[in-house]
Amino acid sequence: MTEKAHTQEAEAPQFYLEEEHHPEGSTMLGFWLYLMSDCLIFAVLFATHGVLGRNYAAGPSPADLFDLPLVAINTAMLLFSSITYGFAMLQMERNAKMETLFWLGITGLFGLAFLGLELYEFYHLIHEGAGPGRSAFLSSFFTLVGTHGLHVTFGIIWLITLMVQVKIRGLIPENRRRLMCLSMFWHFLDVVWIGVFSFVYLMGVLG
Repeated sequence: MTEKAHTQEAEAPQFYLEEEHHPEGSTMLGFWLYLMSDCLIFAVLFATHGVLGRNYAAGPSPADLFDLPLVAINTAMLLFSSITYGFAMLQMERNAKMETLFWLGITGLFGLAFLGLELYEFYHLIHEGAGPGRSAFLSSFFTLVGTHGLHVTFGIIWLITLMVQVKIRGLIPENRRRLMCLSMFWHFLDVVWIGVFSFVYLMGVLG
């Protein structure tokens, strides 16, 4: 092959790259933008509850319905899950695969306990005739708390999916990036729930 042919082959355009091309930081930036949009959704739901939260339609009020000790236990479940996820991230930094999976599993169990108590509360309220159609207060309550519960459900599904990926492929850079995104999402849900506990439950019962 002549020198000219070598030069033409070297200068031939490439229309694709075989290796993965992922701009540094693009995933995290995109996920931050998603969390900001989620903040707007919850801000609207909090505002709606603030407007409708005292419209009982001659029905039961928060003081009549809410079991604060049960809600406090539920809150502790979610806070503990955030702590155990932090332990998982520390083990990820140490490149300890099995320890990371262990703490992710504990996090998932706390998340499931949170969802179980929330579903029990919803069942109890509906069984007493305090369903979402009973008053504007209950409609806004079920919408706000239910939306948060759906986010936790999605987070648990995401967590299980990542555990399978880590089990199969290990703590490769792609899985580390995904675990970081889920960490942001999980802690975000913690912050939102603290707002729900304070604004909906505590202010509802004590106000």
